[in-house]
Amino acid sequence: MKKIICLALFTIGLSAYAQNNLPKLATEIAPLLIGEKIPTFTLKSVENKDVNVTELISKKRTVLVFYRGGWCPYCNAHLAALAEAEKELLDLGYQIIAISPDAPKSLKGTDDKEKLNYLLLSDSAGELSKAVGIAFQAPENYKAILNKDSEGVNSSFLPVPAVFILNVNAEIEFEYITPNFKNRISNDLLIAVAKSLSK
Repeated sequence: MKKIICLALFTIGLSAYAQNNLPKLATEIAPLLIGEKIPTFTLKSVENKDVNVTELISKKRTVLVFYRGGWCPYCNAHLAALAEAEKELLDLGYQIIAISPDAPKSLKGTDDKEKLNYLLLSDSAGELSKAVGIAFQAPENYKAILNKDSEGVNSSFLPVPAVFILNVNAEIEFEYITPNFKNRISNDLLIAVAKSLSK
């Protein structure tokens, strides 16, 4: 019994340490840089199936988007804008993958509402967001919605909205990271950069 209690306390301690280890503010993050590689992770799809992110990226140049969740109106506007740019990006040889802390069920709600053709993936535990260096401690007023939309997995972190353009080796060729969540990359700039990198 002592062992179980010690193990439980150790797990809680690790969780608290991981949370406290995250930057407190969006402006304090330390993201991966151009030339660095996105780490290998398996995330969940809208259908709750495992998806190996590196394997997907190896098939096609990728516009990798991190957003806060389907509850965020600025994120939904950005996802809808990306849908408008998708045909041109596809014609340039890219795919779009968008990742948030939302659980698969919440992703499905966003997918159905926004009628998106590109892939949404769940990073509810924040493993990829943390590895990429864009996660920070969620302010208190966000914790309830994060907990609800991640189905109890996340109430502690938020990703800073970010767009990465990757080659098939998962190397970052461009990044646009906005600690002010109200600001997002324009389609014109994204397509101009995608064109330039695809030459």
